[in-house]
Amino acid sequence: MSENNSKRSYKFMVSGDSISKGVIFDEDKSKYVILEDNYIALLQSKLNGIIRNTSRFGNTIIKGVRKLKDDVLNDNPDIVLMGYGGNDCDFNWNEVSNNPNADHKPKTDFDTFENKLKETLNFLKNNKIIPIVMTLPPLNADRYLKWISKNDSLTETNILKYIGSVTKIYWWQEKYSSAILKIAQETNTVWIDIRGAFLQYPDFTKFVCLDGIHPNEFGHKIIANKIIDLIKLDYAYLLKDNANSCFNTN
Repeated sequence: MSENNSKRSYKFMVSGDSISKGVIFDEDKSKYVILEDNYIALLQSKLNGIIRNTSRFGNTIIKGVRKLKDDVLNDNPDIVLMGYGGNDCDFNWNEVSNNPNADHKPKTDFDTFENKLKETLNFLKNNKIIPIVMTLPPLNADRYLKWISKNDSLTETNILKYIGSVTKIYWWQEKYSSAILKIAQETNTVWIDIRGAFLQYPDFTKFVCLDGIHPNEFGHKIIANKIIDLIKLDYAYLLKDNANSCFNTN
């Protein structure tokens, strides 16, 4: 697809996990909810076309891509935006806590994640679709540890016994995020540094929910703004004529 394309409207597809689904933790309701003004909804107001969001809560790249291939063949989108890795790098923390001395595996092991991502990007390109990948928003390791241990001191102690230190949680998630960038560069795929967009703030944690991992309302604006920045630079024809302003994160 090029800027000389005569189409007046484009098809966008988003494939990802709960972040792309728009899930946040509502502290007032003490439960997960779908944010009305999530980053996909914000993008929809700016883009010249229709977005189909196929993201699901709990999606790993293996689960999501299985459905993505069918969706792509049925809908033939122009662009597919992919957001995976957050669930892939996660562990079954109950099992870790119950037996911290055992050998535990993430939901998607690192090599499988890289290979599946590369395979999917090639599949999309072979079908004349532009894939765009996003790095992971940074998590708040301390807050996330409290969340997965349900504020239980014994559970937290056992998890720490397995991982070594709370900083390992951040490092492990960052490893998967770095893999996304690596594969994008190896395959000459468009990528968006969502992680960097968060880290440019002095305290990115104010843009993350109580669970330590889901971006909050302002975090979704950061994501939307970063995607819009890329589109303005390289794909300006995808924007509506009045889509020049950014979303306020103050």
